[in-house]
Amino acid sequence: MGINSESDIAANIQIGPTDRGMVRIYVEGDGVELPLDFDPDEAAEIAEELLAAVEAARNLGPAKQGKGKGKPRR
Repeated sequence: MGINSESDIAANIQIGPTDRGMVRIYVEGDGVELPLDFDPDEAAEIAEELLAAVEAARNLGPAKQGKGKGKPRR
């Protein structure tokens, strides 16, 4: 499975600080609990990558193809 592969798997995600000064991304799904701990610098890099992916997705998304949010054309 890759980035562009669709999936029917559902999961919950929680993100927050731990009592040891780490940032935890906690993923829970069908029988899986996955705690991922990162030091603050690593977490900041992940946040930057996430924001870059958001921007790239916005540039490729339906709104750029004349679909989605926005005023309808007349």
